[in-house]
Amino acid sequence: MKVRKARLEDVSVLAPLFDAYRQFYHQAPDMAGARAFLHQRLNQQESVIFLAEDDSAVLGFTQLFPSFSSVSMQRLWILNDLFVAADARQRGVANALMECARQWAEDTAAKGIILETDWDNVQAQALYQKLGYEQQNSTYHYALMTAQRQ
Repeated sequence: MKVRKARLEDVSVLAPLFDAYRQFYHQAPDMAGARAFLHQRLNQQESVIFLAEDDSAVLGFTQLFPSFSSVSMQRLWILNDLFVAADARQRGVANALMECARQWAEDTAAKGIILETDWDNVQAQALYQKLGYEQQNSTYHYALMTAQRQ
């Protein structure tokens, strides 16, 4: 298995996994939308995507979005997506992707990585805790959704 930073030409092999990730979160399949979204993020350098692959397939990916902490005046990375193909789970793919993300944060002199997961995604929670991520209980997260895709 190899983990590397995705390039624009990887969109076609990433899109099926990205679409499966969205379906995991109860979204309707949308391969064209998945391709367009990934293409736009990579083309406009709005995210960094790492993909894990072996000789025959893409096994998983993680996507990081840049942000900043005004208080510390430092870069942060938001780990928004982590997904491993069903047939590639329990093979260390998620660990490898998370390690690559951690290394990216260090290489870019970021303060750190922040992420969130659903309260019932206990497998992801166990992974994050094993890797040293700490659940933050000192803040609340709020969301204001201003548009819904039809």
